[in-house]
Amino acid sequence: MTGWPPLRDDLRGLAPYGAPQLDVPVQLNVNENPYGPSEKCAADIARAVGDAAATLNRYPDREFTELREALAGYLNGSGGSGITPDMVWAANGSNEVMLQLLQAFGGPGRCALSFAPTYSMYPEYARDAVTEWVVGHREDDFTLDLDHARSLVLERRPSVVLLPSPNNPTGTALPPEAVSALCEAAGDGLVVVDEAYGEFRRAGTPSALELLPLHRNLVVTRTMSKAFALAGARVGYLAADPAIADAIRVVRLPYHLSAVTQATAIAALRHADELLAKVDELREERDRTVAWLRSRGLTVADSDANFALFGTFADRHEVWQQLLDRGVLIRETGPSGWLRVSIGTAQEMESFRAALTEVLDTPHEEELR
Repeated sequence: MTGWPPLRDDLRGLAPYGAPQLDVPVQLNVNENPYGPSEKCAADIARAVGDAAATLNRYPDREFTELREALAGYLNGSGGSGITPDMVWAANGSNEVMLQLLQAFGGPGRCALSFAPTYSMYPEYARDAVTEWVVGHREDDFTLDLDHARSLVLERRPSVVLLPSPNNPTGTALPPEAVSALCEAAGDGLVVVDEAYGEFRRAGTPSALELLPLHRNLVVTRTMSKAFALAGARVGYLAADPAIADAIRVVRLPYHLSAVTQATAIAALRHADELLAKVDELREERDRTVAWLRSRGLTVADSDANFALFGTFADRHEVWQQLLDRGVLIRETGPSGWLRVSIGTAQEMESFRAALTEVLDTPHEEELR
């Protein structure tokens, strides 16, 4: 052990995860929902939190029974069927849900596996849970080569396979046959389909929730940060075989969901129809954005999420910087040459289009491509 403080050797020199937080007029870099809760929804949340405040001298329900019932009811109307409260687990954002899965089912001598490009936090979950990280590849169009994927799973026998659908940062959704094939190949290993952006999927794109009755090793995760406009509340959850949900209780911290968090989430779920109506607007805005980007001669990945990955640029950082100089913040992420824009309000997307048009129409535009 060298140096102070006595940090783990594998953590020395690493920077913490996080996108740039900059105060600019148009912020389209972290896939937030640009539409906050309505006054009616916010008032309901405030009342629920006020009621919880009167009991904050007591620990919260550590099994968050009422919230699990509400989440099960919601999932049964959002692609699932027959989901019961004992199949549901929740935590502080889907990030904590994933970390708990790796803590419970990963560990020394085990590995977790995914296919790049994918969510940049996955290897960090594995690292934090002292789990070997194995990464395969996606095709040039960011779809999954099922033969390659199955072969790698059979070769490495991971205890956890992480499959985002829609994928971040590309927006690519997985077909159900791919999920089923990898569930079968994984044997006793878990296959986690991360549907953080599941509510934004295009018509006809199924949810992996439909496959839960077929595969006991399938886990489907969701979040309330995106579709429910609750990024600040930090609520994520999963649906899985009751034995999986029960096992996570071994590694969870005591009372990990505060009474305030539980009250906020339950109140928001009462307004699911209203909140999801904004999702329809964002889907339409996403499709308009993808079409416009392509009309400008750019390559855009097909997206079932609330963002679009586009490119390619010889110097993507320069494009990112020029947009920032014009008051528009997007994300420099994904494969080399690509940029990702979150879908905002119609006005925000108009600002994005105007700024990018200026960048692309500059005399040195060809040098950026």
